[in-house]
Amino acid sequence: MLAIGALLGSALIAVPVAAHATTAPAPTAQAPVAAAVGLDDPAKKEIAMKIVSSAENSSLDWKAQYKYIEDIDDGRGYTAGIIGFCSGTGDMLDLVEYYTQIKPGNVLAKYLPALRKVDGSDSHAGLDPNFTKDWAKAAQDADFRKAQDHERDRVYFNPSVNQGKADGVGVLGQFIYYDAIVMHGDGGDSTSFRNIRKRALSKAKPPSQGGNETAYLNAFLDARVWAMKQEEAHSDTSRVDTAQRVFLKKGNFNLNTPLDWKVYGDSFHIG
Repeated sequence: MLAIGALLGSALIAVPVAAHATTAPAPTAQAPVAAAVGLDDPAKKEIAMKIVSSAENSSLDWKAQYKYIEDIDDGRGYTAGIIGFCSGTGDMLDLVEYYTQIKPGNVLAKYLPALRKVDGSDSHAGLDPNFTKDWAKAAQDADFRKAQDHERDRVYFNPSVNQGKADGVGVLGQFIYYDAIVMHGDGGDSTSFRNIRKRALSKAKPPSQGGNETAYLNAFLDARVWAMKQEEAHSDTSRVDTAQRVFLKKGNFNLNTPLDWKVYGDSFHIG
């Protein structure tokens, strides 16, 4: 900027006063436009983790959930960790396999044969009585916490953010995708993330196809609510109705703070 100012100053001195009325030459280069912030921005990702934790664990302290584990009677066996890895859906098995790759002989490695057998069921066979205690023990290990972060990003966070960006939706839309894939996974069943998105696309176009962002996200949330109601364990749709819809109605496409929402009747705030 200083160099440009000096050049303009010397130009003004060198020409007659009458020339001041002439149009100044256009700059030869424009400043680059800053890239739009996505949910993968560290500050936005932190917000995403807190909102998901409010629904999954009734707490904004998502980092306290590495040690969390219980059977919530949803047919998926044990649910555990920062994103609800399940013994019955394969993602817990993937997590323990990855953890064992980076730290052989860890306290959970001995459960791998049992995790392979119970995959696809709600069985605890080969896991009880000490699996929950050993999970909590593993959560004290920084490598296990890193493994949870890695699998969260690989399986859930990165795919949802990438799809959101491809569809032209902002931070809120990317979060809406993320929360859906956390709960429903991205398998081939009718309630999976990809099929929720297909239902939405049949009703509205995303911004990448010239559609209105509000209309598209409402269509996606409608499809999400339908998917949740197909399963008794997920039939409470407040994480959509009194959280994501609230942000959308306010037009808060960038998930800017402060944020206020409710999940399962509990109120939450991020300042």
